[in-house]
Amino acid sequence: MTASVANGVKVVRPGQTYVGKQGFTYGAGASAETVGARRVCMNVLPMPPGAKAKAHYHNGIETIAYMLTGECYVYYGDDLEHRVLAHTGDQVFVPVDMPHAPCNESDAPCTWIVVHSSGSDQEGIVMLPELDAKLAARVVAE
Repeated sequence: MTASVANGVKVVRPGQTYVGKQGFTYGAGASAETVGARRVCMNVLPMPPGAKAKAHYHNGIETIAYMLTGECYVYYGDDLEHRVLAHTGDQVFVPVDMPHAPCNESDAPCTWIVVHSSGSDQEGIVMLPELDAKLAARVVAE
């Protein structure tokens, strides 16, 4: 495990990764899996140019994503009909049960710090494969 313990306080060291249902390899952070978190988790999401998430939402879970480096679109809405562009330093809030998918449409990588109001970022994920084709069409059309 990458977490060291001192009187209940745990430090997560870089290096551990996992593949999420959304289609990305994440840098493991503080979560149920690494430190036993129950109500909040934080992970690192590096996205190469052209990468896009599978459409999904987090059942009953809020998400805040901080754009550490780069820029990235986040498509959202019942049909992913809306989008916002996040730049370095921006924070994006996604409310509970909101369908969304980040898409790096730039020529450079970007890196997110992602926080969820659950112990694990994979908890409560509902995949929306019916929206993946719509997302692909929107990304190409934009």
